[in-house]
Amino acid sequence: MILAACVSVGAWAARADYRIIPLPKSVQTDSTQFFTISTGMGIAYDASDPEMARNAQFLRQWVEELTGIQLAMTPDDKKAAIQMRLGLPSDKKIKNKKGLTLTEQQQEAYLITVDKNGIAICARKHVGLFRAAQTLRKALPVLPIAQKAVSEQGLTDGGAFAKVEVAFPYTIIQDEPRFGYRGVHLDCARHFFTVEVIKQYLDLMAMHGCNQFHWHFTEDQGWRFEVKALPDLAKKGSIREQTVLGRNTGVYDGQRYGGYYTQEQCRDIVNYAAERYINVIPEIDMPGHMLGALHVYPNLGCTGGPYPVWTHWGVSRDVLCAGNPETMTFLKTVFGELCDVFPSKFVHIGGDECPKNRWKECPKCQAKAKELGLVDDGKHSIENQLQTWVNHEIEQFLKERGRDMIGWDEVLEGGLTEGGIVMSWRGIKGGIEAAKQHHRVIMTPNAYCYIDHYQLKDQWSQPLGIGGYLPMSKVYEFEPLIPDQLSEEEQQYILGPQVNLWTEYVAYPEHVFYMLLPRLDAISEVQWSPSDQKDFEDFKGRLPHMKEIYDRMGVNYCHGLE
Repeated sequence: MILAACVSVGAWAARADYRIIPLPKSVQTDSTQFFTISTGMGIAYDASDPEMARNAQFLRQWVEELTGIQLAMTPDDKKAAIQMRLGLPSDKKIKNKKGLTLTEQQQEAYLITVDKNGIAICARKHVGLFRAAQTLRKALPVLPIAQKAVSEQGLTDGGAFAKVEVAFPYTIIQDEPRFGYRGVHLDCARHFFTVEVIKQYLDLMAMHGCNQFHWHFTEDQGWRFEVKALPDLAKKGSIREQTVLGRNTGVYDGQRYGGYYTQEQCRDIVNYAAERYINVIPEIDMPGHMLGALHVYPNLGCTGGPYPVWTHWGVSRDVLCAGNPETMTFLKTVFGELCDVFPSKFVHIGGDECPKNRWKECPKCQAKAKELGLVDDGKHSIENQLQTWVNHEIEQFLKERGRDMIGWDEVLEGGLTEGGIVMSWRGIKGGIEAAKQHHRVIMTPNAYCYIDHYQLKDQWSQPLGIGGYLPMSKVYEFEPLIPDQLSEEEQQYILGPQVNLWTEYVAYPEHVFYMLLPRLDAISEVQWSPSDQKDFEDFKGRLPHMKEIYDRMGVNYCHGLE
């Protein structure tokens, strides 16, 4: 941070720095000239636009949190230091073009100019104004030293920060994201996290320009989404009698563990995320990973149970019975209420790690396969095709409600249903295969995007993890488009990348944020910034300031730089 005496007598100024994370698309700066802000200056916005007012209030809040400077909200003030308005100057030439369709990225475009007249924030849409406000937020210095310096100089009239100023170098910042889909996942099924923790997670996503929160609700170790038509599902299916210590050591903690999200809490999260321009994608993982449900409704399994909620980690062989007509009734009830709560166009159905042992032995499943005329064609087994039928039924159910289905890349094994979106996690092979078939793809290969792996070589210096080694540097080097294997046309089917945080060994909020940060910084630059701008050494030079912001926010993070 740079502190320097200002021109005005008895004031101190710190300099803003536009070298933020993720790096904007274009930054042109004149470091010899500055516009300075201080307490009492105003943020102007359209008073008739509540969404713009909210974004202006966000900016005011962030400026005060990091610098102590208190800006005034001055709607429709043409002389205010900071002006916030809709519309980009470059769009005047295309304004009257009929049939013009903006990409998701273009809708998030914004322009920031700093000159003698002040700071102007312009964007096509409100989301762009929010992204621009985040850019200014991250450019701000964090000023605990300034408070001390002011106090030492005896400049305390009007409060410790009354004489503090921030000097913004003249600049023109033109920016928009590289990918329309920029995802971050959190598993709340293995371990449950409060609404407050989820909101803090969303705040960090928003700061990094991420726009898709993949919320994982169900597992063999617990069911976390309330279904009002099936009240016992969450009340009983969310509880496991105890939890294994370590990596399936056979030693248990002896403590009952549970927790689930009411639909009212889910709606609260959806609204909170929407205010930060984040879409919440719910996941009900089926037909495997279903012991939480089978424990409550054993009739939905192939053997009839009993099915205790698992107290250890792994993948159960007991899955939903594909041949039982009650299974489809159950799933449609669950997904119906899920659609009522979550407005997301995307709904995740899981589809991963579904062992077929029970289906091979189950008379109902085999009878259903025969009824459907399924035969092993040498490429797809009968049981894999049976899972495709289950997926297709739910996909059609979701489509009738205007939703698109996402599944993990196992959904390819029985032949991908039309319109399905593949989340490629077992490497990039599934994503490449799906893109070549002209299916949409979200790239999240475990070698680059599974942030439950250790991030430092010295595993003993870190909290317990699932294993493996995924340093920030490897996350940063990920290239989602695979140009050497996909044509330009095929690359258009790659929606974007996502990181995933699974929580078998992540039980507390401090551990969640430790695993997330600073690898979230790395993936955000993969998601947002042009690939030809990426430079890991330069990135590392920009990271210390982000850690200063995390310290001010009070969130935990990994201090290593591997």
